[in-house]
Amino acid sequence: MSTQRMVIVDGVRTPFAKAGTDLARCAPDELGRVAVNALLTRTGLDPALVDEVIFGCVAQPAEAANVARVIALRAGIPESVPAVTVHRNCASGCEALTLAHQKMCAGQGDIFIVGGTESMSGVPLLFKSATAEKFSKLSRAKSIGQKLKTLAAFRPTDFQPRIGLLLGLTDPVCGLNMGETAEILAREFGLSRDLQDAFALESHQRAVAAQGRLADEICPVYVNGNKPAAAIVQDNGPRPGQSPEALAKLKPVFDRRTGTVTAGNASQLTDGAVALLVMSEEKASALGLRPLGVLTGYAYAGCDPTRMGLGPVFAIAKAEAQTGLGLADADLIEINEAFAAQLLAVKKCSESAGFACQHLHREEALGEIPREKLNVNGGAIALGHPVGATGARLILTSLKELRRRKNKRALISVCVGGGQGAAIWVEAL
Repeated sequence: MSTQRMVIVDGVRTPFAKAGTDLARCAPDELGRVAVNALLTRTGLDPALVDEVIFGCVAQPAEAANVARVIALRAGIPESVPAVTVHRNCASGCEALTLAHQKMCAGQGDIFIVGGTESMSGVPLLFKSATAEKFSKLSRAKSIGQKLKTLAAFRPTDFQPRIGLLLGLTDPVCGLNMGETAEILAREFGLSRDLQDAFALESHQRAVAAQGRLADEICPVYVNGNKPAAAIVQDNGPRPGQSPEALAKLKPVFDRRTGTVTAGNASQLTDGAVALLVMSEEKASALGLRPLGVLTGYAYAGCDPTRMGLGPVFAIAKAEAQTGLGLADADLIEINEAFAAQLLAVKKCSESAGFACQHLHREEALGEIPREKLNVNGGAIALGHPVGATGARLILTSLKELRRRKNKRALISVCVGGGQGAAIWVEAL
């Protein structure tokens, strides 16, 4: 087993675009290819040196099974280099990095390209099983008479599709979609609509102010349509003109009578991809590379699926037990903004000794999550949340910001549908 440290040499991402907009024509394998090509160009790495490609993706396309392999081959990685797709819902991009670390420690490679990709625009509409059976029967019909008889069996209800995106965002164990779990947290922790909207507004304000800085991590995507290819070079989620009044006009989505979670204080459905070059510290030194930072610890934890948004609290506590690093040790903190209510609930629980005693089996609270350290460049409410890629984006953004500020350490955390949390510690080099 290797005792070497894993470093993050560099990273790049596509712009993040709201589903159905600028990147809607780009499949997840294409988004991933663009990110990996840009990473190889930026770093100058010989693709033949890569030991494995690991990408997160939640809604894998049927036409590109094991999308990591498709991305690798189309990006010019030699066919002798294996690739694997990982899926831990919203923490899939985190899982790609930590799996690479585990493989490195097990002596199964030194150099990895990891990341995540997602096209939420491309999540398909699905037919019911009964409808699929009718289509199957139609395809087997031999004569015109058989075909007409089979067609006559179709009913209008057969053409009411099941929405794949909604199915994917609904937990099959607790029966709630992710927005409904956020409503539970809003009620239990007394998080008002005004408080959630104020947090969302600040996310947009920070993201708009950071667009010049974030440009350093973004590569262009050229999209072909009816017109000549246009270069998409910037996230389109942040709204410069966002206002409290506009947010206040939005109606609750998940509990229309008494709810407080709206499209304005929830993360955006988004298309995008991220690629990171990671390797052993020894290999980076041998290649003369100056890494952005080093992975110093991580943990995954489970929690109640109906309160999946609290996953970061459990993961941060577990990571502290393993590494000795607590919230006070972080110069920057990136916690994915699945919902304003979810992140505000995480802040409350982190500062509660009662919650720590009852749920984390410790006497002291985790500590404060200062707003001036949290998501300083905005979060998913403004930038968007391409679920398979978000974890990798948080890692990249944190390391870039640590270098800009000449700070040392960042904590990255994500809540995970199904009742999990991820926490990752990185240090700048």
